[in-house]
Amino acid sequence: MTTPDPSREPEPTKPAGTATTPYKDRVYRSPAGVVGGVLVLAIVAWLGIDAVVVGEGRTPWLALATMLFLVPVVFAYTLRPAVFVNDDGLRIRNPLRLIVLPWGQVASLRSGFSNEVVDDSGTKYQLWALPVSVRARSKAARQDARAARAAARADARAEQGGSLRGGAVGAADLGAGAALAADGPRRAETDRAMDELRELHERRQGEPGTQGEVTVRWAYEIIAPAVAGAVLLGVLWGLG
Repeated sequence: MTTPDPSREPEPTKPAGTATTPYKDRVYRSPAGVVGGVLVLAIVAWLGIDAVVVGEGRTPWLALATMLFLVPVVFAYTLRPAVFVNDDGLRIRNPLRLIVLPWGQVASLRSGFSNEVVDDSGTKYQLWALPVSVRARSKAARQDARAARAAARADARAEQGGSLRGGAVGAADLGAGAALAADGPRRAETDRAMDELRELHERRQGEPGTQGEVTVRWAYEIIAPAVAGAVLLGVLWGLG
């Protein structure tokens, strides 16, 4: 499940005839990824430090090299991914790259087996911070199906007149049906996030301030220590 940072909600739109309040930066992350990353890093640190302190011979060096390799890799794929959104465009922080996409350069936002954004040149960028959850989609579909059955039962009871007891049950069914009609079909949380991005894209893609070039920067601060750790591990294992 992925949720936006609650402290970065968009400001409400001003009434007609006044200037529109800018859409503040909003951050999307994967809570499950963050929690998992913290747990894995804690285990790596615990085992690594223990090996450095009590290990003998080459063990402390192997432990240091392993931590040098694992810590940036785990951080990159769990804690680092995020999507920053504002009036101007998207800033996508993936494990090994940082992509800045003005809204004017965004061609589409797609959801399939993964969530991704496509620029005007046809290049696709995966949104690691918004992973697709088939389980969450299935759960939302089951909830919609139950609400639809409840609404159907309520309609059937209304047509038949219903008994006193049946009318009470029908009232509950009517409530479920009314909630479904008011809220619309339930959506997985990452799908709702993608809907929000599509809506903002439609509003902003033609604005003058949303034009510009797509920029991509490699995360050398992640790549360099991971490569150094891998090389050091290889050297230590090679030395026997």
